[in-house]
Amino acid sequence: MRMTLRPTRTLSVATLLALTLTACGTEEAPSGSASPTPIPRADDVSTAVGTPSGTTVEEGSRTPRLAVTHDGGVIVLDAVTLTQLGEFPLEGFTRINPVGDERHLMVTEGETFRLLDLGGYSLPHGDHDHHHSTPPTLTDLTFPTRHPGHVVVHDGRTVLYGDGDGRIRSFDSDALRDGATKRPPTDTRRERTPHHGVAVERADGSMVTTVGTEDARSGIVIRDAKGERLASSKECPGVHGEAAAKGGALVFGCEDGLLLVKGDTITKIDAPDDYGRIGNQAGSEASPFVLGDYKTDKDAELERPTRVSITDTRDGSLRLLDLPASYSFRSLARGADGEGVVLGTDGRLHVIDMAKGAVTESIDVVDPWEEPLEWQDPRPTVHVQGGTAYVTEPASKELHMVDLHSGEVVNSGVLPVVPNEIDGTLG
Repeated sequence: MRMTLRPTRTLSVATLLALTLTACGTEEAPSGSASPTPIPRADDVSTAVGTPSGTTVEEGSRTPRLAVTHDGGVIVLDAVTLTQLGEFPLEGFTRINPVGDERHLMVTEGETFRLLDLGGYSLPHGDHDHHHSTPPTLTDLTFPTRHPGHVVVHDGRTVLYGDGDGRIRSFDSDALRDGATKRPPTDTRRERTPHHGVAVERADGSMVTTVGTEDARSGIVIRDAKGERLASSKECPGVHGEAAAKGGALVFGCEDGLLLVKGDTITKIDAPDDYGRIGNQAGSEASPFVLGDYKTDKDAELERPTRVSITDTRDGSLRLLDLPASYSFRSLARGADGEGVVLGTDGRLHVIDMAKGAVTESIDVVDPWEEPLEWQDPRPTVHVQGGTAYVTEPASKELHMVDLHSGEVVNSGVLPVVPNEIDGTLG
């Protein structure tokens, strides 16, 4: 296993863009010895709220962007240079999720989902795309709901789930790509017993939803486009989270394993322990394997696990992989080629060959850390776009860019805020 020392290195904008989009190898630039510098601000940082009204520029390539939440709002960064492009104040605990169009994120704000336009986007034009950029905007487009929860993108559909009212709304993921001026055509369903749940819509209009009440969750149900029940399972105590794999298979986590959905068939995958909770999963369209957490202490106030689960959706097999450190629910990600990526409390990114079930590389990125007791509190978090992993370090307010191909930290900068969640779009 190769241990990569933590350099502070700055590459050209063109090279960083190549890293972000393709994970291709690059020539090395001279390494520097200076500490990370404050992330620069654009000359005119966007604070626009409402309908996007800034100047739109046609670009020669895609314009990837990042959003970082903090106690007080969200900031938007250029994902190549880490330049701050926008800042938007928000009250309360803010969460962000992709909409699926590589332009927008959905912000959880109070009792609503609200659309955040990161400002980079591409539109198809015959056999190629035209790339554009515009200043980031916190739009007025909202989807009110009680206790907004999971946002899931699958098969070209985006599904919003309201934990407090059981309202499930779905729309075409690309409907807002060329600008958010009004709410897109939306299908609405409602669960009879609201709970902390999740729903996934498939290409044929069928939907897989969790089943439960405010007090307990027990399984999933598959309904066709007309709402008729096709299949169901109650063999999933504490059902939580979902992930999709190559080939269209879905998995849902349970306190004793997983439920695997292939077509209209639901298969229970048992954990090797009586209590083996898999509550957070990371899938990849490039891989039939799903990466998940794995916890075995039902009574722990906060279990700090040191094993992850690897599920092969082709045959329903599950195996466990020991890591050299614990991790949190914000530590799981997937690389562009389907590799697993886990940010450990030892400060390293552990890259996993999912087929072999082995760690192939460990990359030093941040200082060692400990998961806080409150799940809303900031902790180092990983987000992967293309071949680049972005890792936050709340203790120092830093953001690091890691080239997953070379195993090097290629850029670092100090944020103007203490980072919490991070997500982004490729533009």
